[in-house]
Parts: sequence; structure tokens; C-alpha cells
Amino acid sequence: MRKIYDIAIIGAGPAGIATSCEAIIFGVENILLFEKSDNHSETIRKYFNDNKPVDKDWKGIKVELEGHIDFKDGTKETTLDLFEDSLEKKLIDAKFNTEISKVIRVKDKFKVFTSTNDIYYAKNIVIAIGKMGKPNKPSYKIPSSLRSRANHTIADCKGNEDVLVVGGGDSACEYAYFIHQDNRVTFNYRRDEITKAHPKNVKNLMNCAEDKEIELKLGIDIEKVEDENGKFKVYYTNGEISKYDRIIYALGGVTPKEFLESCSVVLDEKGNPFVNEKNLNSQGVYLAGDVAGSIGGSIALALNHGYNIIKDGVVYSEHHEAQSA
Repeated sequence: MRKIYDIAIIGAGPAGIATSCEAIIFGVENILLFEKSDNHSETIRKYFNDNKPVDKDWKGIKVELEGHIDFKDGTKETTLDLFEDSLEKKLIDAKFNTEISKVIRVKDKFKVFTSTNDIYYAKNIVIAIGKMGKPNKPSYKIPSSLRSRANHTIADCKGNEDVLVVGGGDSACEYAYFIHQDNRVTFNYRRDEITKAHPKNVKNLMNCAEDKEIELKLGIDIEKVEDENGKFKVYYTNGEISKYDRIIYALGGVTPKEFLESCSVVLDEKGNPFVNEKNLNSQGVYLAGDVAGSIGGSIALALNHGYNIIKDGVVYSEHHEAQSA
């Protein structure tokens, strides 16, 4: 007989881990966790620089933790250790290196199809994939000969390079700050002021600019990029032309509409997923983390989503179903 899991969670980032751990604590049995990479918290591992500070109150917005995972301000490493410890203490069936191709509702259950051609069944589905896996791209064309050096993270920066960082959010500010000591960094944002990033990130950037350690190009945009002898030849809207070895695009992420649709998620007229205060999208389908419309990058809110889904969603629903029966 096929096994029917009580809950299947797609994504092993903070939201997915929190949902898994809270499910165990509240007595939900048969929990299945899917992750397309070979470990949990892949976004933190890939996009966060070593020793990067990780704030509980992200972007200055205070979050009161509601669940059982004790998350405080720390670094990339202490955050990963916390999640590792949380996973080790809980009994969770985790399938790493496994992508989900689609999820189909079959009466009151869900049929989950994977990249490994395995099929699983679950009573509830939690989508906790975030947005960083599908970053925004520039509107102009990048020459194919330079695409390997047009990046969305600083992981490939080799040092002693002329690097252009494009964006106006926290990631852009942090990337420029982290690599400026080993590279010649230019920071470009199309607006005159940086208003989307946390004040401390803006301060770090501006201090470096005042010390002439980072060149700022604010209030101008990029018209086009060409390949000139293996370098990026960048044409700006104010007529300036500059050359770089590498460009880092920190333009944020987009909601993966096609994937959500393939997983039985209900979208509104603008293509965004609907969620209520219990993180419920539709019967048996829940969303957690960035994809649920929270403040992008807030680990604390992602943890709260996991708690809300289990306490007010899955457990609450099963309790009332049992009473009705």
C-alpha cells in the first residue's frame, strides 16, 4: 500500500525547516521534506558571504518569534548551525537532490511528482521555496562570451578585478562592501538615493564611497553592454562608458509563477499567490517564507510562517475534522 504523508514540504530553507520542526513538536506524523540541492539552507550558503551578520529584525522591522526555534542575531555560520541542530533533533524524512516537477490534487490528497521519477502522496502541501532561485535579469542583452562573469552572487569573484555591482537593495550594498577590499568596485543604482536597503548597509557603502574605496554611480542606468577584448564595455544613460571584468546583478527575485501553478497554488489576477493569515492558499496548500509575500529575506518571519502553518493550519484543521467525525 502506498504511504500517505501528513504533510509534504517543498524547500529546506528557514521556512521549510521551521515547518518540519514545528510539525514534529505538535505531533504531526509522517513528515516529508524535499530540497533540490544537497543540503538545507542553500540560499544562505550560496548567497551569504562568510561571517555575514544575520539579523532577526530584518530591515529594521521587529519580529516577535512565535515558534519553538530560538533564533537570535548572529552570522551566516551560527544561523546554519541553529538550523542543523533543529533538523538533527527532529524526526524528518528529508529527500535532498530532489526537485518537484508538479503537484496534483486528487480528491482530498496530493500527488507529488519528483525529478527522480518517484511519486509521493500527502494530505497537505507547504511551498517554501523562496524567490532567490530565480533572480531578476537586466532588460538589455549580455554578450554570450561574457555570461559566465555576469553573476547574481559574489561567490565567483576572484579578487583584483574591476567589478560593477548593479542594484539598490541590501544584497547590492552588502556585495559591494564585502568585496571592495580585494577588488576595484563600482556601485550603480538607477535612482539618486538608496531607500530600499537597511540603513546600516547604506552607511557602510557611503563610508567606503567617502574614503574613495567604492565608486558610486547613482541616478543613472545602463543602456547596453558590449564585449571589448574580454571585458564588459558598459554604456550609461549619461553618456559615460566604463569597462569591467565582472558585473554582479543584485536585482532581487521574482515569484516563480509557472512553478506555483504546477503545484496547485491559486494565483490572483496579477499572478501572485493568495495567502490568508494562516498562510493558507487553498484547501491543503500552504505558502511559507518569501514566496508567501513576507519581507524578502526575513528569517524570523519565515520561522513564524512555519509555526502558523502547523499550529493554526494543519493541526487546527485535523483537530476539527476529528471532532466532526
